[in-house]
Amino acid sequence: MAERVIDSWAIMAWLKGQEPAAQRVRVLLDAAHSREQKLVMNIVNLGEVFYLSVKTKNLAFGERVLENLQSRLKIVSASDELVMRAAALKARHPISYADAFAAATAILSGVPLITGDPELQAMSENEDALKLEWIGH
Repeated sequence: MAERVIDSWAIMAWLKGQEPAAQRVRVLLDAAHSREQKLVMNIVNLGEVFYLSVKTKNLAFGERVLENLQSRLKIVSASDELVMRAAALKARHPISYADAFAAATAILSGVPLITGDPELQAMSENEDALKLEWIGH
């Protein structure tokens, strides 16, 4: 079973119905739910999705999103190694701290990062260890 890391950009595109990314994420989440695909997200990015969901709608919506994702994704903790790798990426690239965690999770796992975030695409051009599965426009 192939493993991939998914970032908050991809999940937010799905929640907002931003096509074509939303359809691709829907397929991936369905495959993860049926255990045909293993999707990983770190706790920092899950927290980002949660706060953006609450901010967009309300706490009840954020909690439903959180529950839905926790049933489909493998959530990884922010280990010391992950924090320091994310911090190093943030120091070298003009990306958000949360994006640095998504990239660091993919790099440390040795698997592609599913995203459509232009900041991560620009970063990947200078960061050989980061492989993207692009779902943006």
